[in-house]
Amino acid sequence: MEPNLREPNVIVATSPCRIVPRPRGSHRGAILRAAAVLGIGTVSALPAAAQGYAAKQLGDWTIAASKDGSGCFISRSFDQPGSTTLLLGMDRDGSNHFSVLNENWSIRPQDRLKLTFRLTQGGYPNHQAIGIVADGKQGFVAAFDPKFPTSFAGSKALHIDRGTTPVARLPLDGSGAAVAELQRCVAAQHGPAKAAASDDGIPRDPFAERPKPRRKR
Repeated sequence: MEPNLREPNVIVATSPCRIVPRPRGSHRGAILRAAAVLGIGTVSALPAAAQGYAAKQLGDWTIAASKDGSGCFISRSFDQPGSTTLLLGMDRDGSNHFSVLNENWSIRPQDRLKLTFRLTQGGYPNHQAIGIVADGKQGFVAAFDPKFPTSFAGSKALHIDRGTTPVARLPLDGSGAAVAELQRCVAAQHGPAKAAASDDGIPRDPFAERPKPRRKR
């Protein structure tokens, strides 16, 4: 029986995000960073595990650390037409990036999309996403506010729509334990912290002192 999803009640009041020359808004930078992690183009959907954290399997969910130690990912595949894959990443700086991929979709890299995400615990209408291609599948990547992983963990299902067209209906059983392990994985990472940057990629203080690399003994 399909879960009864409530009307969205966790909506962040932010300006719509547009990927055009010299745009404004913090979400654009977050989406571009997310796209850079997953890659706008042909990439591997799952990052190589970082040293110090072995990839784990919790039910249908896989948890792995990013290679540079800046964060971690959880992923799950669904036995649906086109073999849908879901991936949620979280970085040490608190940012997150969410991606869904499917073999049957015709999304092109850098396509700009407005999608509505409805969780059992909240929703995000007309949210900005960017098209990507990964592991032979087409899909999208999107960045959300810091509350998204908590809402994701407490939800039984995720519905995604493009206007009136349904995109995906994904069960999220086990997501609570997966997100809890994701947070433990992130806390264990010791990669370089990301410098705060404006939307054009320039750090707020490009002359700030950076931590010195540890010497090998």
